Amino acid sequence: RLRRGGGAQATVVGQREHFLQLEQVGGQLSASLLHSHDTETRATMTMALADDIIAAGQDASCHILRFSLQAPEAKGGSGEKGPRKRKGPSPAGQGSMQSQTSEVTVESLHSVRTDFSPDALQKAVRFNADCSLLVTGGADGFLRRAPVFPSMKKTLEFKAHDGEIEDIALGPDNKVVTAGRDFQCCVWQRDQLVTGLRWNENLPGVPDKAYRYQACRFGAVEDNAAALRLYTVQVPHKRERRPPPCYLTKWDGKSFLPLLTRPCGSEVISCLSVSDSGTFLGLGTVTGSVAIHVAFSLQRLYYVKEAHGIVVTDVAFVPESRRGRELLAGNEAALLSVAVDSRCKLHLLPGRRSLPVWLLLLLCAGLIVATILLLQLAFPGFL
Repeated sequence: RLRRGGGAQATVVGQREHFLQLEQVGGQLSASLLHSHDTETRATMTMALADDIIAAGQDASCHILRFSLQAPEAKGGSGEKGPRKRKGPSPAGQGSMQSQTSEVTVESLHSVRTDFSPDALQKAVRFNADCSLLVTGGADGFLRRAPVFPSMKKTLEFKAHDGEIEDIALGPDNKVVTAGRDFQCCVWQRDQLVTGLRWNENLPGVPDKAYRYQACRFGAVEDNAAALRLYTVQVPHKRERRPPPCYLTKWDGKSFLPLLTRPCGSEVISCLSVSDSGTFLGLGTVTGSVAIHVAFSLQRLYYVKEAHGIVVTDVAFVPESRRGRELLAGNEAALLSVAVDSRCKLHLLPGRRSLPVWLLLLLCAGLIVATILLLQLAFPGFL
């Protein structure tokens, strides 16, 4: 799930949603274009994916699409037998034939207006855990909830923030977290405020109005299925000649108490993503840089300065499904990033090498024996 950056510059500018296929070609992870869906002059600025359903925020509306993958040989009227072939580099440098086994068809189901401000724009969209409900946030500060099927008729609508809603996160119990430009990050149960987050309560030197919340995401906890984490990004409210750092905060996803806060660089963060297992966090910046942090300690593991050279509009990890792990090969994670430059880039986090436990124990035993022998030589009669 990625969204395109940028908007229509004039009514004659066409906009498209691209469907890419990831595959191993010649031992390298590669992406190829499967389908380009025309959205006319409506730029897709926000997107959520649930199985084969796409919720695309275009201007002031949310468009619901269904896509399907179809094998080319199953289509009638073609004179070719079997899947189409395309050339790709082989490990030996020679051309090898790779099967392009699927094609994409897109069906538009329905659309509904989700923002009613003068500068109407849907800013965020998310599905709930079972993909039955869709929640949107707009520039008017309203949170709107609707069932995906049979129609997008709103079942809940209330003003969550004074100003734009920057991001939305949905927990497994249908609690909704909203990050707004009014310096607030709120937890909601339906339209009732559960709590407001205060990331700087243990940082007395940081004033309340110096930072605003930019992004929020729930994430799993590796090796602890009962636990849940919430991650938020705080960015400076005002631009300065010497920019202050942005911050990452990790919260308990059930009690909403802050667990850890760390600076994450002076480049203003534009988007956040969490890997399926909750092990890694992906960050994009307004200057085009991309980073991967480890969720446990919030330390940075990977960084490419100005990978895009312009605002990164979204980042997403390759799913950790069986197919996803096959694509990762020896890498720990793969992060896709898109930006206003209309480019999609792939970032690989190489696997970290670790020593087996038995070897570590053997090394420790060797160190103990060597220490005893050195003491015996230095102090005869030590034993």
